[in-house]
Amino acid sequence: MTNEEKKEGVSFEELLNENSIGAGRLEPGERVEARIVDISSDWVFLDLGGKSEGALDKKELLDEKGEFPFRIGDTIAAYFLSSRHGEMLFTTQITTGEAGRNYLDHAWSSRIPVEGLVEREIKGGFQVKIAGGALAFCPYSQMGLRRIEDSSACVGKRMSFMITEYGEGGRNVILSNRVIVEAEEREKKEALKTQLREGMRIKGTVAAIQGFGAFIDIGGIQGLLPISEIGWGRVDDIHNVLSIGQELEVVILTLDWEKDRVALSRKVTLPDPWDQVEKKYPAGSSHRGTVARLTKFGAFVTLEPGIDGLIHISKLGGGKRLNHPGEVLEQGQSLGVTVEAVDFDKRRLSLRMIQEEGASESETSDNDDYQTYLQKTPASMGTLGDILKDKLARAGSKKKGKK
Repeated sequence: MTNEEKKEGVSFEELLNENSIGAGRLEPGERVEARIVDISSDWVFLDLGGKSEGALDKKELLDEKGEFPFRIGDTIAAYFLSSRHGEMLFTTQITTGEAGRNYLDHAWSSRIPVEGLVEREIKGGFQVKIAGGALAFCPYSQMGLRRIEDSSACVGKRMSFMITEYGEGGRNVILSNRVIVEAEEREKKEALKTQLREGMRIKGTVAAIQGFGAFIDIGGIQGLLPISEIGWGRVDDIHNVLSIGQELEVVILTLDWEKDRVALSRKVTLPDPWDQVEKKYPAGSSHRGTVARLTKFGAFVTLEPGIDGLIHISKLGGGKRLNHPGEVLEQGQSLGVTVEAVDFDKRRLSLRMIQEEGASESETSDNDDYQTYLQKTPASMGTLGDILKDKLARAGSKKKGKK
């Protein structure tokens, strides 16, 4: 044999040894990926590499309808149970006993995920039933990536977990689903790096809602939709606009892969109401609006979502000096306004309040009296002595009139 042939022979022998799985090399509960090589009425036969084969009870692979969904050549995951008379037996359902304990030992030492059923909520987290019937604990902070809003939604779910602590022969097991999800997101992020770009319009699904915005799933990773980017109008309660599972069209504003931050906007996908302002709200036109908020310098009035105008505080008192617009207006109040000026560049409307037809007579007369007083008041009130002298003179004339 030539040197190359010898190398090839050694390589083939090593490869055969690596892929051969003898009865003594597998521990009960150890997980394998195997290809189906034959199917009988009761058994499924697995190719374990080399000359090794295993058998699996066919009933374990039946679906909910009692049908067998696999074919020869398919690959399945199974767990080694035992070897009898040279035949290696496998299962897809780890139960109690040595196989279950060995399975957990192997999963812990080899960092292999385990499947578990979230049975109930307990103090600090959840009780999870895993392979072998063992009960484990998953803290709230390790159940998914973000804070859980409805913990009851997790109960009854089958999920994948990583064993983060393992002791007392499997009687003290701590789990984490967060580790699994983070690893999945890292893989998805690497794939999306080549697909996504800033300015792209994509579809997403509302995954979580917070007071400051909503997290949108955009194909495996989540981006933040700030409350200010939900729509053109002011949003006070996000739950009135969005709901979990709702599908949205959004635009990617920023992508920061290093900090895992993706900022999204729904607003820019909607028609800009300012495109119609010149036609709908020209200077001199009158409209009805709602007081959206009050500031020390005036009142902002919403004419429609995304179109707010300002009534300056100097135009609210009917000539009276106000310390705050709240003295005459309140948030949510409906009132008539007239557009005084439109600034398209700064997207601003200047408004003034229309005197309501339903204003009481006393209110009107008070305003009229006040305006009259302002018109008649001299530029200078004079000295304090002049004021007192005038007051005494008027008092004397009143006494003469009584006589």
